Amino acid sequence: MGRAEERRARQRGHRAASKRRRSEPAAAGKPAKSLLRRMFTWKKILGTVFGVCLLAILGFIGLYMYVDIPEGNAAARQQSNVYKFSDGTLLARSGKVNREIVDLSKVPRKVQLTFVAAENKSFYSDSGVDFKGTARGLLNTLRGRGKQGGSTITQQYVKNYYLNQDQTVTRKLKELVISLKVDREKSKDDILAGYINTSYYGRNAYGIQAAAQAYFGVDAEDLSVEQGAYLAALLQAPSQYDWAVATDTGKRLVTQRWNYVLDNMVEEGWLTKDRRTAMRFPKIKEPKRAPGLDGQKGYLVELANQQLEQQLMEQEGLTQSQAENAVVGKGWTITLNIDRKKQAALERAVRSELTSKLDKTKRKVDGDIQPGAVSVDPETGKIVALYGGQNYYEHWTSNATRRDYQPASTFKPVILAAALEREATTQDGKPITASTVYDGGNRRPVVDHGRPVGFAPPNEDEADYDKITVQEAMNKSVNSVFAQMGVDVGMDNVMSTASSLGMDTKGMPAVPAQTLGSMGASPLEMAGIYATFANHGHKVTPTIIKSAEQKGRSVDMPDPVGGTVLSRTAADTVTSVLTGVVDDGTAKTSVAANPLRDGQQVAGKTGTSDENKSAWFTGYTPDLVTSVGLFGEDPKTHGHVSMEGATGLLPGRGRINGGGYPAEIWAAYTFGVTDRSTFELDTTQGAAVAPPPPPTSSAPPTPSTTPSQTPSETPSRTPSRTPSQTPSETPSQTPSRTPSQTPSGTPTTGLPTEPTTEGPPDPDDDGGGGFHLRP
Repeated sequence: MGRAEERRARQRGHRAASKRRRSEPAAAGKPAKSLLRRMFTWKKILGTVFGVCLLAILGFIGLYMYVDIPEGNAAARQQSNVYKFSDGTLLARSGKVNREIVDLSKVPRKVQLTFVAAENKSFYSDSGVDFKGTARGLLNTLRGRGKQGGSTITQQYVKNYYLNQDQTVTRKLKELVISLKVDREKSKDDILAGYINTSYYGRNAYGIQAAAQAYFGVDAEDLSVEQGAYLAALLQAPSQYDWAVATDTGKRLVTQRWNYVLDNMVEEGWLTKDRRTAMRFPKIKEPKRAPGLDGQKGYLVELANQQLEQQLMEQEGLTQSQAENAVVGKGWTITLNIDRKKQAALERAVRSELTSKLDKTKRKVDGDIQPGAVSVDPETGKIVALYGGQNYYEHWTSNATRRDYQPASTFKPVILAAALEREATTQDGKPITASTVYDGGNRRPVVDHGRPVGFAPPNEDEADYDKITVQEAMNKSVNSVFAQMGVDVGMDNVMSTASSLGMDTKGMPAVPAQTLGSMGASPLEMAGIYATFANHGHKVTPTIIKSAEQKGRSVDMPDPVGGTVLSRTAADTVTSVLTGVVDDGTAKTSVAANPLRDGQQVAGKTGTSDENKSAWFTGYTPDLVTSVGLFGEDPKTHGHVSMEGATGLLPGRGRINGGGYPAEIWAAYTFGVTDRSTFELDTTQGAAVAPPPPPTSSAPPTPSTTPSQTPSETPSRTPSRTPSQTPSETPSQTPSRTPSQTPSGTPTTGLPTEPTTEGPPDPDDDGGGGFHLRP
């Protein structure tokens, strides 16, 4: 073999050895690279990132070249909204759009700067787009959260004038591109002018000129810096921040926003500290309402708009300002749950029982009376009738939804519900039931485990009841009993129950004084709470909207009836107890004895606040819940005032009680439109439950002044009988199922005690089981 052949043989040997080494398992300590590691090397990752970035850049360039600035015509896009009754007949059509374009030169320079200070301090130096905020907004949209992360004045102007408020990725990308182009092609002054002329300020006002007139009665050129700062602050939440109708929370928030605007102006050098310090919050003019919304129409339309806006905020992630801009004057067809016949009946009842008796030319106080009412179907949660005030044009605040008056004793059923739901006990460990005896002494100090809590409420007219059952305490609305019960249950628990039932308890302290209904609440709220009782503990959130459509698009409204927030036993026991208020208590004259009643079973509660500034009756039949409130309001200052002496028809001081005009309005309305007569209750407690027959004895019966006990002397969380039992009592039987006389015995100032009886009640002594309903 020659040298050349040897060399070739050696080379062949090396190549074969190399192949064997590659095919053999890796040597110990040198594992082979996994498939994952071979696929995701740093070079490949870097290349992928670079490729994605390149594609994104190329895509954006393509989008920038593809998307042109559209023909803007915001005014032409405004359309009337149409509102219909539940049967499809026309209720109202919103009026024409209130807009007047003004040149930026007509707006004082420092007023212009209030908007920049409020929304976009870098406006004069940025490129028209907040890339960080837009990226956050896109991410939120992709994740279904909706709300935009942030936007410049340019972007907001583009939304208002060229696009819409839809929260979609496509719209946001278009907004980004158009904003960049607009910033290149238009001057900053043109953009600012477009922004302040197309924004919605509430009160049906589009643009700064309409807003200046709506809120201050001046032209835009005459606005002060203080007024401009208010309008700039208003854009964040126009309706909520409208001072004339804002809640205390709304007033606090808009004041904070107003201060924020002016402080930013100082920070940017646009306003001196001395001038800023001297500035005071401007006086806001009372609103004028849009035409075509007279009588009750405006109140109905206003609530429908609010509920649709709220749903858009939750469903599409809009801010409040965006939601209002998306609803008002945007061509919606909104069908309400309002029943035409029930609405007309409610209006007649208010007129016949109250407003026809008011004459402010004879009595100044008659001009202070503000009635409000909400009527709800408890099975569906539909608002079927609403009364917001005597006329939308004369009183812009809806008395049906306002929350600035105390619900007073109509809150007491909430305390009882909390006690029953949590199986609470008295201070001495006895279960709280309808027949539990408390000390009803006037101004009795409330105690917590033997220690006074510094609260001793008076009873109405300083009445002293001594020993009294919970049922009778509810009938007579005894403050001292429920103040003590609230502490027994725990005020945190009471307020938690109130919240779960639908009351807005945010910021409310859990103190014993709340047991008297000292918080603020609206007829709408109270109707929802009592509707939850009527619906056996299923949460009812009253809604006025049946459907909302816009150009083939519909909004899915939430189900007004939700899950269980109160056990059926607890809810039905509250209902049972509240029938006693009607038959044997504070509503007996106006409701129980009303000739229109015709055997209808009713549950309800009266309420009258301190100084007679509000009076309530919230009551229900099995198929209808209605809350009626009367409020004393000074027509000039809008402050709370006493209603004493109104109508001139009441004896003595003329004090208006919940069992008077509110209950009379309720009865005149309800007994004319309700259908079903009996509750189906799952309880063994309360006034709707028949007492057991008296024990048999060979001795002749003797009169007894002690209260007869119901089978509910011991608490029952679950019924022993089904609620569908046929009542064995006839309608002619005496309506009182609970003690209606003051129990005899020595007065007590101690803790609640259980009643004494001659023998334990027999739960089977009710004629075959179950319970009996009142006729």
